[in-house]
Amino acid sequence: MINKKKLWRTANDHNIEDRVKKIKEEPVPEHIAIIMDGNGRWAKKRALPRIAGHHEGMKTVKKITKLVNKLGVKVLTLYAFSTENWKRPKHEVEFLMKLPEEFLGMFLPELIEENVRVQMMGERSQIPKHTLNAVEKAMEQTSGNDGLILNFALNYGSRAEILTAVKNIISDVKNGIILEENLNEELFSRYLMTEHLQDPDLLIRTSGEIRLSNFMLWQLAYTEFWFTDTNWPDFKEDHLLEAVEAFQRRSRRFGGLS
Repeated sequence: MINKKKLWRTANDHNIEDRVKKIKEEPVPEHIAIIMDGNGRWAKKRALPRIAGHHEGMKTVKKITKLVNKLGVKVLTLYAFSTENWKRPKHEVEFLMKLPEEFLGMFLPELIEENVRVQMMGERSQIPKHTLNAVEKAMEQTSGNDGLILNFALNYGSRAEILTAVKNIISDVKNGIILEENLNEELFSRYLMTEHLQDPDLLIRTSGEIRLSNFMLWQLAYTEFWFTDTNWPDFKEDHLLEAVEAFQRRSRRFGGLS
């Protein structure tokens, strides 16, 4: 008996490979940022608890990370937990804080093998010790890798990031470390959590929401946006490739003329 599902998967894999090859003939985004939204809605549609959606979304992270790496993207930033997410029910927050440990526990050997370097941005003081330990272990064990940077935004909020940068700049001006007249966009960017990263070229948000939700407000000034109604657990390789293909069709003028 012919396994139609297996045949479809094989055909789809070939289609993905062909599209990847064609995409790489043109410049690809160097930095892709994703707001992974819709885990709870995915679960609700299936009469499952919200945490089931978060767990399913973790599988999508693995799948998309591997594809992004294959495309030759330099940085993938994932909005994993915002400073506002602490307002969610305690049991959901506790589950979300266990996910990095579970994800990295399973996927770390593959990340190392694929030359991926794990990084994190966000306020660390509130993050549970077991979560932070898992992330820091992954960062340490992948520190020698020089391929894709997988950057988790964990307990991250852009307004807090900008306020902290302003306070640090004021302090450094007062202490004579920098001169006020030398402050410009480039210098300001060095005080942000992304000071070692280029700004995102492409932002993807899933689940149909069309807002930034306090994510990289400074860094996204000239980023190309791509929105989809698809919930994050249902986000497939096809969606990612569609977003990159749309990016390649756009003319980026940065306020000037093409």
